[in-house]
Amino acid sequence: MSLSFAPAPGAASLARMVRAQAGLELRMILRNGEQLLLTIVIPVLVLTVFASVEVMDLGSRASRVDFLVPGVFALAVLSTAFTGLAIGTGFERRYGALKRLGATPLPRWALLVSKGLAVLAVEALQVVLLSAAAFALGWGPRGSVPAVAVLMVAGTAAFSALGLLMAGTLRAEATLAAANLVYLLLLVTGGIAVPFDRFPAGARPFLEALPAGALSEGLREVLRDGAVLPWGHLAVLLGWAAVAGALAARTFRWE
Repeated sequence: MSLSFAPAPGAASLARMVRAQAGLELRMILRNGEQLLLTIVIPVLVLTVFASVEVMDLGSRASRVDFLVPGVFALAVLSTAFTGLAIGTGFERRYGALKRLGATPLPRWALLVSKGLAVLAVEALQVVLLSAAAFALGWGPRGSVPAVAVLMVAGTAAFSALGLLMAGTLRAEATLAAANLVYLLLLVTGGIAVPFDRFPAGARPFLEALPAGALSEGLREVLRDGAVLPWGHLAVLLGWAAVAGALAARTFRWE
């Protein structure tokens, strides 16, 4: 029997390329100490510190935990899908990595899909770790897991679109500064650690119309209040995803 060692040129299947690129994106995130601090350490610290120390009057410790857990889930999505993705993509663009990847057989849209899959994988890890910390603090969730998953996927789409919009239009250094500034502002004003009733009454509709406010309040209605699915907050997230995604598609520069 003769063996043939003739080369078989050609690209791998699209699914295989996406899996390989998503795995690479995930490993790059997990190897980056700064991103791990942003995506995992800070949300856990916000939950444990604010739940253990009565920074503001949120009732009993159980009430504080019930308020904080949905907020830190939203913070996890914000840190990974927006801040981490925007900064990472911005510097990949600056160093020419995006331009080189755009010249490979992997379609550019598939590259973005791969980044999205890596973001979802990191968020799944965040949810597991945050849930473990929350249960240790005595958390008793209500509502349904599918409703939480729908809201978090919609929030991921909205924040990813905003992150790519920023990374594809600004210089890497400007993206770094702007993404961190937005992260800090939304940590305070996004209903994550500070209730909306602590702000002036006229500001609440505006804050809830922001993606962080819609996601944190939507998750809170499900996990704390037992709502089935808050359609209004979901619509806000999908609206941000559609508008920011369309703008990113029109303005994104690969080099």
